[in-house]
This record gives sequence, C-alpha cells and structure tokens, in this order.
Amino acid sequence: MLHIRSAEYRGGHRLRLTFSDGAEGDVDLSAYLDGPVFVPLRDPAIFAAVTVDPELHTVTWPNGADFAPEFLRELLGSDVAAA
Repeated sequence: MLHIRSAEYRGGHRLRLTFSDGAEGDVDLSAYLDGPVFVPLRDPAIFAAVTVDPELHTVTWPNGADFAPEFLRELLGSDVAAA
C-alpha cells in the first residue's frame, strides 16, 4: 500500500512529497481544489497548514480535506526518480 512519508509546503498550491515507494517530487494541486471541502484550500495560508496524517498516511488539512496517496503519486508521473 502506498503512503506519504513527508509533505512540505512549497508556496502557492504546491507540495513537495516523499512516498513510501521512494519517489519524491513536487505536485501542484491548484487544478484540483473544487468542491466544498477543497475550496478553503484555495487560500494559500490555509493550504500551507498541510500535515501528514499518521493513521491515513496521506496529506490532510485541518478542515478534513485530504487526497489519496495514489492520486498524488499519479500526478508525479512514472518517470520520477526514486530517492
């Protein structure tokens, strides 16, 4: 099962992610912030409050928003170098 090991806010709506499969890279989530739970994340100050949930093993925000690790990994593409 794929997990997020770490997440770092990189400005705007970008995150630097490290995955349990060794891949790491930046993802821009600006195009995916639709729907009631994601609209508040359009504010970069709120987006910057990202954490990695210790039980879900993915990125989460205080308002309950999260993205599946598999979706985030797909955003990196298959040619991302493993760390």
